[in-house]
Amino acid sequence: MNDIMPFLLSYYNAEIVEKICRKYGLTPMDALRKFLSSQTYQMLTDKELEMWDFSPNGIFDMWENEQITGDPRNSLYLRRDEYV
Repeated sequence: MNDIMPFLLSYYNAEIVEKICRKYGLTPMDALRKFLSSQTYQMLTDKELEMWDFSPNGIFDMWENEQITGDPRNSLYLRRDEYV
């Protein structure tokens, strides 16, 4: 997994930054800065959590929930309650 991790992170970074820019009108650099400093990104880079199983939409939802509620774990992708 060590060889694949930089490729995966690059992929997720590009996808999430594009979604942040599109939805919130931020510049790519500002969007990247916000994403890289988030708890969601820390979770994504934790190899034990194996977050690469989530789609970019799921990671974006986690990031957005973190921005709104302060905790990415409030995302429906993680809660897996009856609405998912």
